[in-house]
Amino acid sequence: MSPLPVITGLGFITSIGNDRATVVQSLRELRHGIELHTFFGNPALPVKVAGTIKGFSFPSTHWRDWRWPDNVAVDRELVRGLAPHGVYALGAVQQALADASLHPADLAGGETGLFCASAGSPAMLGTFLDQMRATRGERGNPMGIVSSIAGTLNFNLAAHYKITGAVCGFVSACASSSNALGYAIDEIRLGRQRRMLVVGAEDMTDESIIAFSTLRALSNQADPAKASRPFDRKRDGFVGTGGAVALIVEDAALARSRGVKIQAELIGWGQAGDGYSVAASHPEGAGLREAMRRALADARVSPGEIDYVNAHATSTPAGDRSEALALQAIFTQNGARPRISSTKALTGHGLSLAGAMEAAFCTLALTEGFIPGAAHLEEPDAVCEGLDLPRVSLPIQPEYVLNNSSGFGGTNVCHVLRRAR
Repeated sequence: MSPLPVITGLGFITSIGNDRATVVQSLRELRHGIELHTFFGNPALPVKVAGTIKGFSFPSTHWRDWRWPDNVAVDRELVRGLAPHGVYALGAVQQALADASLHPADLAGGETGLFCASAGSPAMLGTFLDQMRATRGERGNPMGIVSSIAGTLNFNLAAHYKITGAVCGFVSACASSSNALGYAIDEIRLGRQRRMLVVGAEDMTDESIIAFSTLRALSNQADPAKASRPFDRKRDGFVGTGGAVALIVEDAALARSRGVKIQAELIGWGQAGDGYSVAASHPEGAGLREAMRRALADARVSPGEIDYVNAHATSTPAGDRSEALALQAIFTQNGARPRISSTKALTGHGLSLAGAMEAAFCTLALTEGFIPGAAHLEEPDAVCEGLDLPRVSLPIQPEYVLNNSSGFGGTNVCHVLRRAR
């Protein structure tokens, strides 16, 4: 019998809270973290809101100008090689370690691996390249590469925590941290690692968000309470956010031997491609439908056993429609009716961070005994007919939950989590 991967620690730096208790309260009460934001100091831009990260400030790309909460420990030497989302990640990892009753030294050595996801830092990379151009290649920040490219999280965290197990960064757009978690599940099932640290993080800077406006993917709604409204008939695009979430995943036997609380069991996952478009979802949700089918088969769970689905739904017209059709095919057509919501209505869309963040939210639903409601939903799109989209959070204990993620190029990843037994 293969080892059972379980979640023993969580850490949060998000638009809806920078600690577990605040995040739980936000999910229960549907308190969003979206605020008015002027990008590049230009009020003429049509995008007016973002899922802001409170208590942190990154007014420039120089670390001396950065500010973070006192309870986030950032070494002065380490910060020189970090992007803003690296600072978020340190805060999330420190929380997750404490939550799992681990010390930083416990990550050292080969028993623990590290899988990360981020898109890198457009702001840091732009500054680094501008410096090189200005000096015709004669000068540049020696830490410019390691602080800016997509591997910056795994570079910095692996070295800082002296992790010598499996270390890898994942780049599959908005499914990246879902892939990181999925392959972490496999590392433990195969006996290659006994513990995995999974981290997703993204900058919350103008450069990391506003580029999506050229795709017409961002909401132009100026009301923070209406800008992100997944599955609503009047949705007009997603709201960008950043932050970091960290998960400690362990072999259940190791967790029990340490006497630590098991928060959720990771019993299956699946992935599938759309094979359709570089940026648009398959119009009938073909890839996501297959990823859900594979995840359920891997978990040996029927559609009727799923109590809650945390949908990927980002609040874009095409993407939400595609997912609704996939959900209809897997659940409605099989006589199943799980509760469904997208917590991006509260947080905004965290891009590569989204999958890990929402897997952590699913874990909170299992441990705290509730189902997050579909915030900001006023008039569901007609394509959602037959789907159960509760407008408020429900005091219902789920046993099985499904977490969906999709990314550019048609990458689709799903996880099945079970309440700890």
